[in-house]
Amino acid sequence: MVQATSFCCAALQVGFQKILTLTYVDKLIDDVHKEFRDKYRNEFQQKGTLGLLNGTFDFKDDFMRLLRDAEESSKVRAPTVMKTFEQSLKSQKTVKCMIETRGEKPKEKVKNKKNKGSKKEGTEVVAAPGKASAGDKQPSTAGDREELTKDEILQKNREEFFKRHMKAGEKSSKSPKPEAQKEKGKKPRVWDLGNSNAKVLDYSNTATNGSAEACPIEEFDPNTVRKSQPGRLYDLEYESDDEAEEEKVIQNPSKPSVKKGGLGGMFGMLKGLVGSKSLTREDMDPVLEKMKDHLIAKNVAAEIAVQLCESVAKKLEGKVMGTFTTVTSTVKQALQEALVQILQPQRRVDVLRDVMDAQRHRRPYVVTFCGVNGVGKSTNLAKISFWLIENGFSVLIAACDTFRAGAVEQLRTHTRRLNALHPPESHGGRTMVQLYEKGYGKDAAGIAMEAISYARNQGFDVVLVDTAGRMQDNAPLMTALAKLIAVNAPDLVLFVGEALVGNEAVDQLVKFNKALADHSMAQTPRLIDGIVLTKFDTIDDKVGAAISMTYITSKPIVFVGTGQTYCDLRSLNAKAVVAALMKA
Repeated sequence: MVQATSFCCAALQVGFQKILTLTYVDKLIDDVHKEFRDKYRNEFQQKGTLGLLNGTFDFKDDFMRLLRDAEESSKVRAPTVMKTFEQSLKSQKTVKCMIETRGEKPKEKVKNKKNKGSKKEGTEVVAAPGKASAGDKQPSTAGDREELTKDEILQKNREEFFKRHMKAGEKSSKSPKPEAQKEKGKKPRVWDLGNSNAKVLDYSNTATNGSAEACPIEEFDPNTVRKSQPGRLYDLEYESDDEAEEEKVIQNPSKPSVKKGGLGGMFGMLKGLVGSKSLTREDMDPVLEKMKDHLIAKNVAAEIAVQLCESVAKKLEGKVMGTFTTVTSTVKQALQEALVQILQPQRRVDVLRDVMDAQRHRRPYVVTFCGVNGVGKSTNLAKISFWLIENGFSVLIAACDTFRAGAVEQLRTHTRRLNALHPPESHGGRTMVQLYEKGYGKDAAGIAMEAISYARNQGFDVVLVDTAGRMQDNAPLMTALAKLIAVNAPDLVLFVGEALVGNEAVDQLVKFNKALADHSMAQTPRLIDGIVLTKFDTIDDKVGAAISMTYITSKPIVFVGTGQTYCDLRSLNAKAVVAALMKA
């Protein structure tokens, strides 16, 4: 009972430590713990737990002794008193000695350096003999610095400044490779496909509208644009991270079993595996929900993402799975196969083959470009022109965008550039690209008809018809586009769309096809034949627009624009697009 009382007193002291402000309580508890442990250690080891419950421990005298020692030790240590300002070192410093002038080293640093080779005598520091001669020019103590006037300090700083610059000049003169002096001022930037000559940039005296003459030829280096294999349409490239992930898994195969150990690690590895059982909708729903959200995040239209997941679920429902096959991997594999099939439609558009077939029939191959505003129809038309010229075909560009200001001038500039890359001298005196234009405010269908007739008479291989950008909801402009296509019957109708859009791609394509069907005068209306996907270099791995466009129309993506130069034209690589789409 006595022991319990003493321990309760100690507990009360600990509990009210903040009220009583006892500074020795922590030390007292540590001392009591050590004393009790050392005194009864052997008894605990011999008797065990039963001895601890039935034994009696006489610890009162020891506890009181430790308590008295702790109280006395706290009384001996007097509380520390804060120094007054007069007792501190700061009060002994003057304002002048605390001011550091430029060129002088701080007082403490100079003293520390001298202490290495000197002996202390009281508070004075005697410098080593070797350093005394070097310090004759500079004051070595704070008292000498205080004696200097402001004029003397300024004069001294000037001398040190000139000495440093003289030494820097000597070092630069001795260096074997002196740096060239940079010219002051900002130089104008020269673009790869540009020209710094102002006369070349002056287009005010060019041919007037209504002519089909070739634009003036400029001097230009073709090697700045051409690649090693001219005329080749390269595939899209994408590096998948699957191989790196597989390597990480192979390098650390035993980590799960080491952490969990034994059967627990084995069951953890087999978690989620299905062995020889048929898949049900309940098994696939969680995985399909994640896949749907993933597709929407990658810019696939929401409606199409739902339809894709539904088709995969119907395909896999009831399918018997093999051993050691997860539901997630099975659903992912089926979805990848479905996406590849979507991007590889049954009808493949081979432009070069169709152009050669038109040549045998002695007629030009006509391609019409359509799409909404600002997607890059004229720019990608110029890229396709360059690709056709590289393959040896002559091109006539029909400027049928008679609405947008600057549309004709833009095509005229592209024609001039393409003629500079492929001058007539390199093709036996034959002009490889020419612009047919009639100015602004004219009927686009009539201009296209005249351009096709002119190309047939002049022996051009391909006619590329540029049309004005229009929104899918603008009925008058959609009617004009349907008229242009119905009257001229082009061989290929290409819809130019951005890779940046998501749900909007579906709306654009559906309404463009509907407008062409509604406003066509033929029994079998002419619809969109293929897609040009532009600005593909701006979306990283959010390639869902390609899936949305091909799924809704079942038409192939013929060309992919990936940059700003004429060589930045690619053909679609379905596996590369799907790999980017499935990337986490």
